[in-house]
Amino acid sequence: MGTEASRALRIGVLEDQPLYREMLQHLLLAFRGAKVVTAADCNTALSSWDARNLDVALLDVELPDGNGIDVGRELRSRNPDLGIVLLSAVDRSRALLELDDAERARWSYLSKRSSTSAAVLIRAIRASAEGRSMLDPEVIAKSRVRAGGQLEALSSRQFEVLELLAEGLSNQAIAERLGLALNSANNHVNAIYATLGIERGEINPRVVAVRLFLEETL
Repeated sequence: MGTEASRALRIGVLEDQPLYREMLQHLLLAFRGAKVVTAADCNTALSSWDARNLDVALLDVELPDGNGIDVGRELRSRNPDLGIVLLSAVDRSRALLELDDAERARWSYLSKRSSTSAAVLIRAIRASAEGRSMLDPEVIAKSRVRAGGQLEALSSRQFEVLELLAEGLSNQAIAERLGLALNSANNHVNAIYATLGIERGEINPRVVAVRLFLEETL
């Protein structure tokens, strides 16, 4: 499904708390005329949303009648190009590890606190819509590498770049954040893939790298 800059993003919001749902809707409607549909429970989202007419769905992980992961999987079965951003009041970032390799692209995670930042929220939406994955920046900032894992083989600069990959940044955005030439950022990303044994032929090596980050950090 296209997400061209010339067309407003179409976004679904599944959240049972009215004030938080309205806050998200307000933030999203201020972003380039985004078109937003909302639901307060899983049944309403699954019965009333046309997944084929959505680019991204923001889904609360825990809801009275189910959970956002199951809703996301069902919506993705109807629209394989749909981006999913999971939201939770407590750290549920590792819920992304429940996803199979074939389905893990376009899934992101934000805490509800981080989602109140329009910049962070839109970055997660953009990353998921464009085929990447994003983890909550606060989760990344607190992460520490597990001993004995593959991430220990990365240089300090490579790990810094991997953290920015996990934030959902493109290579161009990584270059701008670190004050590097784009070619240098590309080289760092390719070196990360090589060090972690990620084949460039993978369906989405960026998503594989983000999954490894989540698996091998505390």
